[in-house]
Amino acid sequence: MQANLFTAVLLPTALAIIMLGMGLTLVIDDFQRIRRYPKAVVIGLTNQLVLLPLIGFLITFVVPMQPTIAVGLMVLAICPGGPSSNLITYFAKGDVALSITLTAVSSTITVFTIPILTQVFLQYFMGQTSAISLPVGQMMGQVFLITLFPVSIGMVIRHCFPSLAAKLERVISRLAIAFLVFILLAIIIIEWKRLPGFFVQVGVSALLLNVLATLVGFYSSKLANLPISQQICIAIEVGVQNGTLAIAITAGLLKNPDMAVPAAVYSVFMNLMAFAAIAYGRRLALAKAG
Repeated sequence: MQANLFTAVLLPTALAIIMLGMGLTLVIDDFQRIRRYPKAVVIGLTNQLVLLPLIGFLITFVVPMQPTIAVGLMVLAICPGGPSSNLITYFAKGDVALSITLTAVSSTITVFTIPILTQVFLQYFMGQTSAISLPVGQMMGQVFLITLFPVSIGMVIRHCFPSLAAKLERVISRLAIAFLVFILLAIIIIEWKRLPGFFVQVGVSALLLNVLATLVGFYSSKLANLPISQQICIAIEVGVQNGTLAIAITAGLLKNPDMAVPAAVYSVFMNLMAFAAIAYGRRLALAKAG
């Protein structure tokens, strides 16, 4: 699949709308919470920005995979937490304020780290034979336009027109879910003939990344003696990646649909893990209430 209407227009537009919806839920205070509970924010960001890519990198050594799949897995691992992590944290009785803060901060930081690290991984896994030329500065601009720019617009609307933001949020949240389903189905349909060949290397690696990331997030925050609500939040925040952004980068900006397969498969596993996290969190909440 070469650059076409889906990868060049529909996918970036869908992601921008999803990020606009996220911006409608944010206020400046969300970025200032770092001063209120710095320990939880540092642990969450360390998991998201350091440990998750490290886990992904180790998996590429354990699970045999093609270089394009390895790059796709690493692009996924260096993406920020997904906007849906906030809603999942809410249903799991986790710390929603912390979740929003981690998503907002990681989304800001990764605008600069994703292009640089993607270039590193392209060179490492695909070497000098890679036909992909990645202008880092241009990619930073593109990632900004489909992530932080719509988030900023959403925040401005929320600040200036709160009642309008509340109405738009409900509409866009439904659109976001529809877009996510559409994107996953489109990738599966487009790559249907190739999926069986990718199943072992992608399925195993995506499952390992999701399970290990979630467990590391949970137990690292547990070792730090954070409240259980923050443990649940960090586990979800690290396990629920912005797969839509990963697909937009690999299939859209890099014009390589094979690299998008790990993100598409991972999205399935992370939603299953999300249901498990919700069940666990609600069970703890009921036990505590009882």
